[in-house]
Amino acid sequence: MIVKSLEDLIGTEDETYDENWSSRRFILKKDGVGFSMNDTIIKAGTENYFWYKNHIEAVYCIEGEGTLEKVETGDVYDIKAGTMYLLDEHDKHILRAKTQMRMVCVFNPPLVGRETHNEEGYYPLLTE
Repeated sequence: MIVKSLEDLIGTEDETYDENWSSRRFILKKDGVGFSMNDTIIKAGTENYFWYKNHIEAVYCIEGEGTLEKVETGDVYDIKAGTMYLLDEHDKHILRAKTQMRMVCVFNPPLVGRETHNEEGYYPLLTE
């Protein structure tokens, strides 16, 4: 059994961030369960281009409001607390945060914990 609290992660190596977001990583590859899970904050007023070419990501918004644009089609979706989206086609997307957004993010394959977005917007596939 694994039990962690958010307070256990903040300010440790299990918290990763850049100027627009912070990600607190609850479950990682080392936990051996086949997926990873993050608690992620997207800062208000930011525009974030992401592309998870190596991962499938499911996101559940638990706080805030914004929009999600699928780059290939231009389709835009409203995202607010209670909305889930699944990037099941490795979708290139732009997340625009109207207010601070808090998301629970699940990745497969699991993250190892040190990933940050590269210049193309995706996480490299790290194994250790």
